[in-house]
Amino acid sequence: MQHYTNYSLKKRNTFGLDVKAKDFFVFENSKELSTWLAQGHSKGQILVIGGGSNLLFTRDYEGIVLSPELKGIEIIAEDEKKVLVRFAAGEEWDTCVQWAVENGLGGIENLSYIPGNAGAAPVQNIGAYGVEVADVVESVEGVMLEDGSPFRKSRGECDFEYRYSIFKGPLKNKVVVTGVILKLSKEPAFSLDYGAVREQVSRLGGLSLGNIRNAIVDIRKEKLPEPDEFGNAGSFFKNPVVEASSYQQLQKKWPEIPGYVLQNGEKVKVPAGWLIEKAGWKGREFGNAGVHKKQALVLINRGHATGSEIAGLAKAIQEDVFSTFGIQLYPEVNFL
Repeated sequence: MQHYTNYSLKKRNTFGLDVKAKDFFVFENSKELSTWLAQGHSKGQILVIGGGSNLLFTRDYEGIVLSPELKGIEIIAEDEKKVLVRFAAGEEWDTCVQWAVENGLGGIENLSYIPGNAGAAPVQNIGAYGVEVADVVESVEGVMLEDGSPFRKSRGECDFEYRYSIFKGPLKNKVVVTGVILKLSKEPAFSLDYGAVREQVSRLGGLSLGNIRNAIVDIRKEKLPEPDEFGNAGSFFKNPVVEASSYQQLQKKWPEIPGYVLQNGEKVKVPAGWLIEKAGWKGREFGNAGVHKKQALVLINRGHATGSEIAGLAKAIQEDVFSTFGIQLYPEVNFL
């Protein structure tokens, strides 16, 4: 365990916001973390940080920040078709995806190049290009903040929904995820529902795990700025889901509005980026904050933005989109 006071979080959040934590603790194994929590150190306000890719700090953090930097990738079981792999929470998520692809295991290749650590993946139920991590989660392991006791939640117990899990609901701020066990496939079923991915895969030489990963990395690099260029958290807003009847009304005014019909046919998911761009925000500046010129769903730190400036930009976008389309946007990013 390492302990720092008045610790700068600038390099611990992908927005690059210059804020400090009153107390910052680094743990490199779950036993050390459990012992520390069992000793009663967890009283008061606690924040768990992984890669810091989904956080917006609007001020210094006056509580305790925990950084579980547990490492390791381990095959724990397999049969002829499936492999159970445990990814420690501190592993960079894209490193996990790369490992899976290099070992011929399918299931998370569409989630390539998403920033953050493995421990945050099930919390947020990360997703991209028609795939969510919930599709392959076998279980999630961790410890309770209250007393350091271990827990394991099966996929069914995680209450996964779109960008949601039990760790964002009843267990929010109550646990530290130490590892996630994924069920990956030796006989992958490729997901190419998005035309841009299919076209890029074709250009790269056809269907394979490696080509899908490379295609998605290429697309994301083209659309998304690197955090060291412009601080950002990737997609800032969730894609809203509306009633099919409401979507049909929107089509009358905007025939080109894209939408993805959900399984029951009663709901339609509308791309938030399209709504923001159509409302005229793509590429606009807002003080030291702004909207990325290539992807309207990405809010950026143009150099010296504060969290409050970025939050103000988000609010202005929400109000404008609601005024224009009658659709409320909700952030993926957690405000602190």
